[in-house]
Amino acid sequence: MHLALAVLLAGAATPVFCSGDSLATKTGVVPPSASPFRRIATIPLPGARGRIDHMAADTKGLRLFVAELATNAVDVIDLKKGIRSRTLTSGLNEPQGVVYEPRSNRLFVANGGDGTVRVFDGSSFEPVGSLEYSGDADNLRYDSSTQTVFVGYGNGAIGAFSASGLKKLREVSIPGHPESCEVEQAGKRIFVNVPSARTIAVIDREKGKVVSQWELSAARNFPLALDEANHRLFVGFRSPSRMVVYDTDSGTQVASLDIANDVDDIFYDAGARRIFLSCGEGYLEIVSQTDADNYRSLSRVPTEPGARTSLFTPALGRLYLAVPRHQGQDAEIRVYATSR
Repeated sequence: MHLALAVLLAGAATPVFCSGDSLATKTGVVPPSASPFRRIATIPLPGARGRIDHMAADTKGLRLFVAELATNAVDVIDLKKGIRSRTLTSGLNEPQGVVYEPRSNRLFVANGGDGTVRVFDGSSFEPVGSLEYSGDADNLRYDSSTQTVFVGYGNGAIGAFSASGLKKLREVSIPGHPESCEVEQAGKRIFVNVPSARTIAVIDREKGKVVSQWELSAARNFPLALDEANHRLFVGFRSPSRMVVYDTDSGTQVASLDIANDVDDIFYDAGARRIFLSCGEGYLEIVSQTDADNYRSLSRVPTEPGARTSLFTPALGRLYLAVPRHQGQDAEIRVYATSR
C-alpha cells in the first residue's frame, strides 16, 4: 500500500485508506502552514450531475452518505477504501437531507420532490419504510437522547418521528419553509432558520410550539450551527454575505464577520473552537473563536464554484466537501483533515 494512501484518523487508531490526492498540497489549496485544513484525498463520483446536497456519516462503520439531488440518488462512500461502494435510488425524488441513526442502523433520506422521508436498512440498504409530509422535505436532524428525527418541510413546519418505530410524534408550524435547524442535546429547544420570513424560530420541543422569533436585519439566512456550551448560534447569511453570532438566551447579536458568497453549510468544532463554512463562490471559510463574544477569520481556502455543501465529523477530525461536476471534471468529494 502506498504510504500516501494510508491516513490515520485524528484521535483514532483505525487507518482510513483514500484514493486520489497525495498528502502533498494540490494546486489551489492553501498550504497546511497557512491553514487549519489539509486536503488529504479526493473521492471521485463519476456520473453525478448537477446539484449535490447534504451528507451524513457512519463514523464507526467509516461510511459517508451523499445526497445527489439532481440525479435522484444517494451515494454510499467507503471511507476505508476511498471509493463509492454503491448508489441508492429506490423511491428517491430530489434527496436533500440525510441522517444515519446508529442504534437502529438506519439511513433516513428527506426528499424535496415528493415530501417523503425514505428509510433504508444500514446494512442491506433495502427500503424498510417511509413517512409522508406535505412536500419539500429538506434538512434532517437527530436527537440521540430520545432517538427522535426532526424534518423541516413544506411551506413552514418541523416534524418529529421516532427513529425505531417510524411513528410521527408531532408537527410544529413555523412562518415559512425551514432551511436549517439545530437541536439542543442538553436543552429542549430547536433553532430554525426561516429565510422567507427573515427570522430564526425557536421551538420548545416539549411544548411543541414556537416560543420565540428573532427578527433579522440581514437576509437569506440558510445554514446555522450551535455552540450549546457557550449559548451561541452561528448563522450564515447570503445577503449580505456574513456569519453572525447570536446569544441563544436573548436572541441578540454579539458578533459579525464577512464571508464568501453563497454559504450553504456551517459547522462548529468545539474541541478546536473553530467554525467551518462552505461557500458556493468557491471557498471554505475557517473562523476562530477566541471566546463566546470574539471571533476572527482564520483562513479562506479556495475550492471550486458550486462547492457549497459539506460535512464535518468531529469523531474523525475530517471535513468532507461535495464538489459538483465542473469544467468537464467528474463530481467528487474532497477530504480535509483538521489540525488542532
